[in-house]
Amino acid sequence: MTLHINRLPLVAMLSLLAVATTGCNAVPLYQYRQSQFQTLSMYRQQQAMAGQLANASQTAAQLAMEKQQFEQMAAQTQQELQIANERLANLGAERQELHARYSNLLTGLSSGENPLSSGATKRFEELARKYPEFEFDPYTGVSKFTGDLLFSTGSSEVRTDAHPVLQEFARIMNDPEAQQFNILVVGHTDDQPVKKATTRSKHANNWELSAHRATSVVGALGKQGLAEHRMGIAGYSKYQPIAANSDDSSRQRNRRVEIYILAPDAKIASNVGAAPYF
Repeated sequence: MTLHINRLPLVAMLSLLAVATTGCNAVPLYQYRQSQFQTLSMYRQQQAMAGQLANASQTAAQLAMEKQQFEQMAAQTQQELQIANERLANLGAERQELHARYSNLLTGLSSGENPLSSGATKRFEELARKYPEFEFDPYTGVSKFTGDLLFSTGSSEVRTDAHPVLQEFARIMNDPEAQQFNILVVGHTDDQPVKKATTRSKHANNWELSAHRATSVVGALGKQGLAEHRMGIAGYSKYQPIAANSDDSSRQRNRRVEIYILAPDAKIASNVGAAPYF
């Protein structure tokens, strides 16, 4: 809003005042001077107010421009935040879908029949008797490395004393009776979160720890002569426990690596080496 002030030149105002003082009754000189001073003061106040009004108008225009810029930035930020939230939601949905698919896959594998021959099954049973922390189910053909046989707490590096059992496992799988089979190596953890900074620097959470352990077992078996294209990996974090995670003993059982023997016609056996992990 613009305030219009009628500006009367000082000379004209003084002239009018001088005319007003002439006439029948002359105004005393001191009153005339006093009127001049008042008029001059009013003029200066008027000029100051006009300057203040101009400055206020300029400031208001600048603030309006800044407000418009902030509103544009806020709208852009809101749009970027919405896009980021949508991407997170999509990634979450994809992860849930993968988890469901692998849950169904492993459930089907564990409920199937042992595809191994009687000779290979017998050799795995002998291996289990030799290493108490290695378990073998003759009905399903599933092998389990339980407890801390393979890894130290929070580590994905295969322990030195675990190499002999892995070497014998690879030897059995390379035997003519088992050469046609592939394997899926699955890592599991207990329910304790990753806390140590040294562990977090390599495994941000139990998802990564379980997957990294499965990867390490595949690498160790590969060094023992088991062809890499016959192997696949998966990591299940803490979400497939076999005990209640109520004490150290049960948590030790949940920290395990399982190896599934896959028949040649299994759904993922044709390209088991490309099986993803998460």
